[in-house]
Amino acid sequence: MKLTSIRLCNFRSFYGKTPEIILAGSDTQNTTIIHGNNGSGKTSLLNAFTWVLYEKFSAAFASTEQLVNKRAIAEAKNGQTVECWVQIGWEHEGKRYNVKRQCQVYKNETDFDIGKTKLLMQVAGDDGRWYFPLQQPEEIIGQILPASLHQYFFFDGERIEEIVRSDKKAEIAEATKIFLGVEVINRAIRHLGEAKKSLENELKAIGDSEIKQLLKQQEKIERDIERITKRQTEIQQELEYQQTFKKETSNRLRELSAAKELQERRQELENQKISNQETLRQTKEALKKIISARGYTVLLSETTTQFREIIHNLKQQGELTSGISREFLNELLKSQRCICGAELTENSHSHANVKIWLDRAGSSAVEETAIRMSAQVDEIDKQAIAFWEEVDREQTRINQLRQTISQVEGELDNIQERLRKDANEEISSLQKRLDEIEAKIDESNREQGANQQQIVNLKGEIDNLSKQIAKQKLNEDRQLLAQRRINATQDAIERLTEVRNRQEKQFRIQLEKRVQEIFTEISFTPYIPKISDKYELTLVENTAGMEAAVAASTGENQILSLSFIASIIDRVREWSEKRKMLMVPDSSNFPIVMDSPFGSLDEIYRRQIAKTIPKLANQLIVLVTKTQWRGEVEEEIADRIGREYVLTYYSSKQNCEQDYIELGGERYPLVKQSPNEFEYTEIIAVERNK
Repeated sequence: MKLTSIRLCNFRSFYGKTPEIILAGSDTQNTTIIHGNNGSGKTSLLNAFTWVLYEKFSAAFASTEQLVNKRAIAEAKNGQTVECWVQIGWEHEGKRYNVKRQCQVYKNETDFDIGKTKLLMQVAGDDGRWYFPLQQPEEIIGQILPASLHQYFFFDGERIEEIVRSDKKAEIAEATKIFLGVEVINRAIRHLGEAKKSLENELKAIGDSEIKQLLKQQEKIERDIERITKRQTEIQQELEYQQTFKKETSNRLRELSAAKELQERRQELENQKISNQETLRQTKEALKKIISARGYTVLLSETTTQFREIIHNLKQQGELTSGISREFLNELLKSQRCICGAELTENSHSHANVKIWLDRAGSSAVEETAIRMSAQVDEIDKQAIAFWEEVDREQTRINQLRQTISQVEGELDNIQERLRKDANEEISSLQKRLDEIEAKIDESNREQGANQQQIVNLKGEIDNLSKQIAKQKLNEDRQLLAQRRINATQDAIERLTEVRNRQEKQFRIQLEKRVQEIFTEISFTPYIPKISDKYELTLVENTAGMEAAVAASTGENQILSLSFIASIIDRVREWSEKRKMLMVPDSSNFPIVMDSPFGSLDEIYRRQIAKTIPKLANQLIVLVTKTQWRGEVEEEIADRIGREYVLTYYSSKQNCEQDYIELGGERYPLVKQSPNEFEYTEIIAVERNK
C-alpha cells in the first residue's frame, strides 16, 4: 500500500477544500514532512487518514464528534447542509484506489445535527477509467491493511510508548498473528475440526454399540475442553483487567505525597520480584537441561569401575600388553624373516623365540579399542564431576534466588501493612483495594493453572479413546472409510497446529532479534529488549550474567515501541517477499504516518531516530513542530524528503504572536493573524531548490 495523496474539506481546523497533498513515495526520497505548530492541525491530519480508512481516532484526538469545521457551520444559513469529507488515494498491487469518507451537518435555528458517515471507493481500471468495486470498500481496505493493525502505521509519536503497556500484549499478539497469516491456519484448523465432528457423527450412525459409546465419551470430553478453554479466555481477560486496575490504583497511591516514597519502593520491589522470579524460572530450566543432557554420567560410576577392573585383569593375565602386537609377529613368521634380517625358518631357535613373543603379545585391535574406551570412560568420570559442580552451582543460585524473593516478599508485606494501617483514610482505602485486586489475581491464576492441567488430562483421555476407536474391528467398508477420513482429518489438524506453533515461534524469535538490533542502533543504553511468548515487550539489563528487568523511562519506551513497529514491518516485508507465509496483508509495502515522533527525546535520540525512521517503511509521512525539526533532525532526514508542506494556522486571537519557519532559504508562516473572527488552517506546499 503506497499512499499517493490526501485532500480535506471542512475537516476540523481545515476550512473549505484544501489543495491536494501529494505524498512522496520514491525509493530514494520516500519521506513527506508536514510542519506545523501545536494546535495547527497535525493531529487532525493524522486522524484524517484513520477516519477515512477505518472511522477510528487516536487517543489524543479530542471531541471526536466535532469533525466539521466551526467556521463552515457558522457561515451556513439555517436549513443549509455543510459537507465534511476526506479523500485519500493510494496504489496497491498495480491498482489505483481512491476512497472518500464524508458526513454532513444540518444547521437549524438553535443547533445542528450530524448525519451518518458514508464511505465511497473507486478503483482505476486498465483503461484508465474509474469504477465502483463490487466488494464493499471496508472489505477491500481490510484485505490491504486490516483495521486491527492500523495503530502500528498511523500513530501519535508522543504516545507511542503505550504499545509496551502490559495491557496491550493481547492486542499485539493478535496483530502479529494477522501479519503471519496464523488466522488463516486457525480457520483451517477450526474447519477441519468441524469436518471431523461430522465424520464422527457419520461413524456413530453406522458403527457398532462399542464404537458409538467411545465416540459419545470423546464428544463429551471435547465439549468439556471447549468449555474450559472458553473459561480460560475469560480468566485471561479478567487478569488483564485486574492488572490494569492494579496499575491505576498503584499510580494513584504514588500520586499521594504521604505514600509516594513507600509506593515507589514497593514498585521497585515488585519489579525486583518479577525479575528474580523470571531468573528463577530460567535457572530451573537450565538445571533441567543439565540433568537431561549429562545426568546419565552419575549413574555409570559402577560400570566405569567394573570396566577398569576388567582392563586391569586383562593386563595382569598378559592378554592386554603394550608394545609388539600379535598382528606384527604373525607377519614376521609368515614372511620367515625378522626385522634384524635373520631367517625365521620353522623349528629354528629364532622361530621358537618369536613364537614365545607371539603367545605373550595382545591384539592391536583389542588394545586400541581398550585405549579408546579407557579415554571415553575417563571422560565420563570427568563429566560426572563437572555435572555435580554445575548442579551444585545452579542449586546454589536457585536457593539464593528463593531467599532473595522471600526477603523481597517480606519487605513488600511490611510496606503493605504500613499502608493498610496508615492514618490517612485514602491511603489505607487504596491499599485495601490493592489487596482485593491481588486476591482476585491470585484466585484467577490458581483457577487458570487448574484449568490448564485439566485440559492436559482431558486431551490425554481423548488420545486414549482415539486409539481404542482405531483398534475396533470395522467390518463395513463405510465404517473403514469413515475411520480413515477421521484419522486423515486429525492428522491434518495436528500438522497444521505444528506449522502454526513453529511459525509463531520462528517469527517471534526473528522479531525479537530485529527489535534488539534497531534498539541498539538508536539507544546508547546497554539494555536489551525482550519479547515473551505472550508478546510482552520489556527491557532487561545483563549484570554479572543475570538478567534483570529495567524500569524504562518514557523516552526509552518510545524508542522500544518504535523499534517494535519497525521490526514488525521489516520482518513481515522479508517474509512476504520470500513467500514464507500462507496469507498476509498481500503486499510487502507499508506506509507509516507519524505525528510528533521526537516529542520528549533528547538530542542524541532525536538524531538516531531521524536517521533510522526513513528506513522503517517504504513510505514515511512525518508531522513535526518547528522545535522538533531543528538541527539534527533536519540534517538526517533532508536527503530523504520527496514532498514538504507547512500548516499555516490563522489565529482569531487579537494581536497574536506570529511565527515562521525557514525552509530551503525561504520563510513560511506557521501562525498568522486571522482576517476574521474564525480560526482555521491552510496548507502550503514547500518548494526547495535542489
